[in-house]
Amino acid sequence: MSKTSHWIAGINAVSAALEHDSSHVLEILIEAGGKNPRLTEIEETARRREISVRRIALQALDGVAGGLRHQGVIARYEAPKQAQEAELPALLEAAEGKALLLVLDGVQDPHNLGACLRSAAAAGVTAVIIPKDKAAPINATVRKTSAGAADRIPVISVTNLARTLRSLKEAGVWIYGLDGEASAGIHAIDLRGNVALVLGGEGEGMRRLTREHCDALVSIPMPGTMESLNVSVATGIALFEAVRQRMGAAK
Repeated sequence: MSKTSHWIAGINAVSAALEHDSSHVLEILIEAGGKNPRLTEIEETARRREISVRRIALQALDGVAGGLRHQGVIARYEAPKQAQEAELPALLEAAEGKALLLVLDGVQDPHNLGACLRSAAAAGVTAVIIPKDKAAPINATVRKTSAGAADRIPVISVTNLARTLRSLKEAGVWIYGLDGEASAGIHAIDLRGNVALVLGGEGEGMRRLTREHCDALVSIPMPGTMESLNVSVATGIALFEAVRQRMGAAK
């Protein structure tokens, strides 16, 4: 796939890139005189891996960061081009009947999207599918919040989410939408085969057409007094319920 470079900012984001994908880190800029010991660790790790490191004045670093909250460090990162919808059939085939897809219908807060991607990477998802409209793009904030996960898992932006869901169903994927008012609990649903978990965006949840293309709606049991969960929290719970079931089946 073709590549493009961009700046990622912040101690956690740069550290994650060095740890998980150092071959795509082109150079690192660090605040001259910065006394945070983690900056020294980043510099030492980068130099061990023969990555160019420059110490520059804070004002210059602010200028290159372009408004990103950098905590004294930014890195120029060359990431693979974002995955395309046409790659989905091959991803499903490679999963050999155990595909786990995460569909996010209109998550607009980049911090929420980044947190969802981080959970998705930890759960070993096959791909994350997001709509191109009314959703946060994969930007520097998403990459920072995801701790690098945004560039380590396939994230596919689709023009028509309902059409994509129809295609997934035709390919044998069971689609379950998370809905707080659904009577069926997610723990009672078999999530061991080809499964897509669909979560709606902040506030309004899933759109009508998205909801209609789900095979079933399921909820996360909440015996406490709260009526809903943040989408990134709900995503983590749903994905790791699938992981729990799949690990049990593997024993």
